[in-house]
Amino acid sequence: MSLGLEREIVDREVYDRNLQRFRGNGITLPRLADLADPVARLADKAATLAGTDPDAPEVGNLFRVHWHNDATRRGLAAVPEHIVLSPQLTGVEAKIVVALGNRFPMIHAHKVLAAYGCLVPRLLSGKFDVDRHRAVWPSTGNYCRGGIAISRILGCRGVAVLPEGMSAERFRWLERWTREPSDILRTPGTESNVKEIYDACHELSRDPDNVILNQFSEFGNYIVHRAVTGPALARVFAAVKGTGALRARAYVAASGSAGTLAAGDHLKAHLGSDICVVEAVECPTLLYNGYGEHNIQGIGDKHLPLIHNVMNTDFVIGVSDKATDSLNLLFNTTVGRAYLARRVGMAQEDIAALGDLGLSSIANVLGAIKYAKYMGLGPADAVLTVATDGAEMYETELATAEKRLTGNRFDELSAAEVFGRYLLGAAIDHTVELDRPGRERIFNLGYYTWVEQQGIALEDFDARRDQAYWDGLMEMVAVWDGMINAFNNA
Repeated sequence: MSLGLEREIVDREVYDRNLQRFRGNGITLPRLADLADPVARLADKAATLAGTDPDAPEVGNLFRVHWHNDATRRGLAAVPEHIVLSPQLTGVEAKIVVALGNRFPMIHAHKVLAAYGCLVPRLLSGKFDVDRHRAVWPSTGNYCRGGIAISRILGCRGVAVLPEGMSAERFRWLERWTREPSDILRTPGTESNVKEIYDACHELSRDPDNVILNQFSEFGNYIVHRAVTGPALARVFAAVKGTGALRARAYVAASGSAGTLAAGDHLKAHLGSDICVVEAVECPTLLYNGYGEHNIQGIGDKHLPLIHNVMNTDFVIGVSDKATDSLNLLFNTTVGRAYLARRVGMAQEDIAALGDLGLSSIANVLGAIKYAKYMGLGPADAVLTVATDGAEMYETELATAEKRLTGNRFDELSAAEVFGRYLLGAAIDHTVELDRPGRERIFNLGYYTWVEQQGIALEDFDARRDQAYWDGLMEMVAVWDGMINAFNNA
């Protein structure tokens, strides 16, 4: 299997057809180096795009698939948009710094970056035929939306595969952007039913016109996040640090496809940060080889992604979906925000910024808080994390969460209970600091998914134990950028 690591043109006829299609539609592609440093490389392009709707399937939006969009998503921000959560909210002295994924175009989530990194190498090698193939995007939500957006801009057909229990907002977006209803395939279950997604893709792969772009095993997902998200987070930290003595102690991200976790490899290499992976305690796969169901949408479980660099991971931290569902109510209802203003003393600007945190984003924040408590961090320490998407993707989840409360009502007493229990009362339970045997245990767990079920060669699977393997993947950035240059010039 190529694992998405195409280095050259393998089908010249398909390549030429793609070239003709792009030439006719006026499509040029940004290089990964452009997306990694858009302020230096894309300032002129950004100025010409100022009038382009960031939520439309416009070709120019390819050049906005980066972390430096400003709050309007029409201009560039010198430093990626982020928030620094106050100790009043987090209950810890360490700075919890959150980069905001809802500044990305079209889907208001950074998964559109992963989709770009997975599809473009296939196009440039001639392994994907825009005129013939369908791009199949298996996901628990945002990645398939990103894939549909990239597919539509590039003029090919995309198919979203996701569990039927995901938020209504995801499905409404997909219904607007797909060509026809059959391009949305609903699989059984909810967030942690990833195996069912794989099964559906296995059936789809019987048709040679379907190309499966599995974010859990496509190394383009890893590469693009290490190359683009990693440097973006380093710039955020530098801006927060200023001239002070702040230390970047850790990077925290939910398991998900493990693509976003790849930014941690960059931060560890450049800042010495620990890498912490978050998962739901209701489905403690990495923590305890466990299983179950949960509602932290965006962090599918019961398996280990092939692109997770387990041997470079330092902590696994469990967070409950009861906490994320409840904090969604606290952060995004009138009652909850009033409590934060009146009783916690938060400024209105800081309260409003909490709307930039979706369910998995809240889980990341809680993981950061738990790490800070476990390590006994102080005001000279920072913990970096990301908000994959914002609360706008989970408005219907508010009513569902409220129905679970006593009296089916979220009131001021409920707000106080939620704040006390899940923020000030956040404990260091379900936190595992990994040693070599712990990493080996988790690494070995992936064998059953990838070698036995998905047909990955044992040699390819085992090669991932060595950090040199992951570092070597980054040579693909220059390879792919060279292929993009040649394609654009042609």
